[in-house]
Amino acid sequence: MDSILVKGNGALNGVIPIAGAKNACLTLMPATLLSEEPLTLTNAPRLSDIATMTQLLRSLGAEVASLQEGKVLALASHGSINHVADYEIVRKMRASNLVLGPLLAREGHAVVSLPGGCAIGARPMDLHIHGLEALGAEIELKDGYLHARAKGGKLRGAELTLRMASVGATENILMAATLAKGTTVIHNAAREPEIVDLAQCLRKMGAQIEGEGTSRIEIQGVDRLGGATHQVVTDRIELGTYMLAPAICGGEVELLGGRMNLVAAFAEKLDEAGVSVVETANGLKVSRKNGRLKAVNVTTEPFPGFPTDLQAQMMALLCTAEGTSVLEEKIFENRFMHAPELLRMGAQIEVHGGHATVTGVEKLRGAPVMATDLRASVSLILAGLAAEGETVVSRVYHLDRGYERVEEKFRGIGAHIERIKA
Repeated sequence: MDSILVKGNGALNGVIPIAGAKNACLTLMPATLLSEEPLTLTNAPRLSDIATMTQLLRSLGAEVASLQEGKVLALASHGSINHVADYEIVRKMRASNLVLGPLLAREGHAVVSLPGGCAIGARPMDLHIHGLEALGAEIELKDGYLHARAKGGKLRGAELTLRMASVGATENILMAATLAKGTTVIHNAAREPEIVDLAQCLRKMGAQIEGEGTSRIEIQGVDRLGGATHQVVTDRIELGTYMLAPAICGGEVELLGGRMNLVAAFAEKLDEAGVSVVETANGLKVSRKNGRLKAVNVTTEPFPGFPTDLQAQMMALLCTAEGTSVLEEKIFENRFMHAPELLRMGAQIEVHGGHATVTGVEKLRGAPVMATDLRASVSLILAGLAAEGETVVSRVYHLDRGYERVEEKFRGIGAHIERIKA
């Protein structure tokens, strides 16, 4: 397995272009199953998860072409569609479950393996299942596969309330409802920008959707959807991650394509900690204010709150902040697995259930550490950039799932970072 070598070397300065959102693109790609006409996605990120979704869609009979060095994806699902999503592909990535709603809507039946992905909590499928059952699906779990069938061969609109504002469940139900007969209303819908992006793309394809970005989404089913060209929204998690580079190391970095409305709650916490975030004509410019960073308390929440996917990176920042910070993780259990690795670098962290207490130290020290999941891997790189000496981060295959050309982007702002091939 590859490793990443990081040497702390002071302030970082320069410009980083932010890619299209991984989580948005992984949701948009299965939308091709809803139509026989072509779907073209621009501003696509070049990630291993995108390759996995490509493999899955091709196994279902869709055509997927990668153009312009992977920045454009051309998809089409005209012709015979296979309704079985195999375990060997689905197990690699949680987002694979997003083919369930589109397959049910188009084919009237689907067999989809239970998904895999990072080990950061159970993330059960029950919300997806209950939502699709409300639309008239009959779903049974057999041998690790969800066997789903629409009563009468076609889904029907319904009014339903999600027990939790689940992003994945909202996306699956939203896509399924576009071809259901009648009107569907989703209450307590997730409000993330990736859902807004999906709704905007589906509307270009001919869907009738209102209310995306709010907790109530209404979908009027149509008989068929057409093709579309759609630009993937900026990746707010990649944006937030690179915003932390000058915050933790000093210097000034401009993030091209960044938008404040994507990271408002995160930017507020950075401001409280002593980090300046300014909008520019091309994105966001980030620099540390005068003096040492200050401790802040963070609670992860669904959008528009502080993102759980930036919690690990924020912990790395707070390891050297003045005072004591408390991070509360309310989205996923088991998401403090990076804390023991930061302790190896000299951090002072105590974890009790869903709370982590971080007492800032003057300086972290380089050490061999191991990535435990996607976001943890980049948090250890950030910590290494601020540490004295060398840090070697192992098991970085997680990193390639969610960060495009990470070493190149960090080196572009002056970081000493290189990949060590296994």
